[in-house]
Amino acid sequence: MTGTTGPSGRGAAVGRRIGIGLMYGLWRPRVLGAWRVPATGPVILAVNHSHNIDGPMLMGTAPRPVHFLIKKEAFIGPLDPFLLSIGQLKVDRTTTDRAAVTDALGVLKGGGVLGIFPEGSRGEGDFASLRSGLAYFAVRTGAPIVPVAVLGSTERRGRLIGALPPLRGRIDVVFGDAFDAQEEEVRSSVKGGGGRRSGGSGRRTRQAMDDATLRIQKRLAAHLENARRLTGRRAGLE
Repeated sequence: MTGTTGPSGRGAAVGRRIGIGLMYGLWRPRVLGAWRVPATGPVILAVNHSHNIDGPMLMGTAPRPVHFLIKKEAFIGPLDPFLLSIGQLKVDRTTTDRAAVTDALGVLKGGGVLGIFPEGSRGEGDFASLRSGLAYFAVRTGAPIVPVAVLGSTERRGRLIGALPPLRGRIDVVFGDAFDAQEEEVRSSVKGGGGRRSGGSGRRTRQAMDDATLRIQKRLAAHLENARRLTGRRAGLE
């Protein structure tokens, strides 16, 4: 799957159906703004991450099949072939995983949906610390970013399984407006008559990536705050 044939689009569609059955069967997701996800073409879902259930929840609530970049440590035992078969991408976070980067770019170039936890690992889920990977994929391909806030997964612990939210509890998934990681740079370039437009031809210098990461972080944090107000929830533990 990884680095040879690439992630399976059909497998991701199967994963979405499984996610729908599990997430709606075990919990009561409330999905807001799913219409904001472009119906066709490449798109990146940038998701806050405070619980292991966040990824599966997105797989079951997003309007399109999603290929998530998932840490290789999750691919253990039977989960390894299963996750690969449903189009998920294994990534080694300790190095520059060229196979994972190639597969992720392939998803976007093929018009698919790439799911990323831009914080890199589970935390408070507040987008306070972003890695540059999200900016790289967005600038490299020109794919729009849709911010997603998953809220309620860590507010309470379940009685039967303490590591999971309470069964049949409500979890909110809020999709924000799609935006271009280079939009400010593109506007200034157009005014000045120079520079390069988005759509996969943007600059990929370290400074450009750092600037794009800061712009993305502001947009994601603003969406998260709006989602909290909208739902009356917090992202992390109370």
